[in-house]
Amino acid sequence: MSNLYRLVGFALLGLLLASCSAQKRVWYLQDVQPATPEQIVQNGEIRIKPLDRLIVVVNSKDPELAVPFNSSTAMNALSTNGTSSFSNIESLQTRTVDENGCILMPIIGTVKCEGLTRNELARLIADKIVEGGYINDPSVNVQFSDMKFSVIGEVAHPGSFEIDRDRISILDALAMAGDMTVYGMRNEVIVAREADGKRTIEVLDLTSKDVFSSPAFYLQQNDVVYVKPNKYKAQSAEISQNRSFYLSLVSTAISVITLTVSIISLAK
Repeated sequence: MSNLYRLVGFALLGLLLASCSAQKRVWYLQDVQPATPEQIVQNGEIRIKPLDRLIVVVNSKDPELAVPFNSSTAMNALSTNGTSSFSNIESLQTRTVDENGCILMPIIGTVKCEGLTRNELARLIADKIVEGGYINDPSVNVQFSDMKFSVIGEVAHPGSFEIDRDRISILDALAMAGDMTVYGMRNEVIVAREADGKRTIEVLDLTSKDVFSSPAFYLQQNDVVYVKPNKYKAQSAEISQNRSFYLSLVSTAISVITLTVSIISLAK
């Protein structure tokens, strides 16, 4: 009897250890120490790249001075309504960054913007307007247009997502995609990125705090995040595929046997 109790005890201990191991596989940041500050080594703000689409709005206390720096739509809106609410006009012209990393602005001409954040570009345009003597108090607002990233693989809601803030981390991206499924490999998340005519692949380990120092911790426009399935998902898919094959094979065999028996019965 004592041997039986001992065997039951070992079995329960094995189940407990297996359960703990399974739980740990789905934990993020397993080596982070609570209440221990981590140095932020990168700003992570999204930088402007060629082919990005930007909306640039110029305002002033005297709205008529700002009219030439905005699109024809804004000019028509001002002349029709006689108001100065340029910041509320969403139908402004979208400016596309060319292959040289520049946009063409009315009056001030070409502005180099590749590598800048949207706030840095806004300050640059305002400085050029002041230096040209056009407006003494320009207020420039730059917004991204149609800027996205994608999340695919073992997440609840794969797809493309709008970038609605100046920086977005890999954890933000996964949250927007509904988090990983239990089959996602948290220690091998892939981020594919295109920059300067090259495609790079970064592999992130989300179980380690080292992920904070990765150049791909903060996403950039057009990044693709791929969450690989773990071995359990692969095994599950293989078992399911084999089960379907064998069920089909058995069904076919039964049909053949049934048909054969029917033919023999008719022959008698």
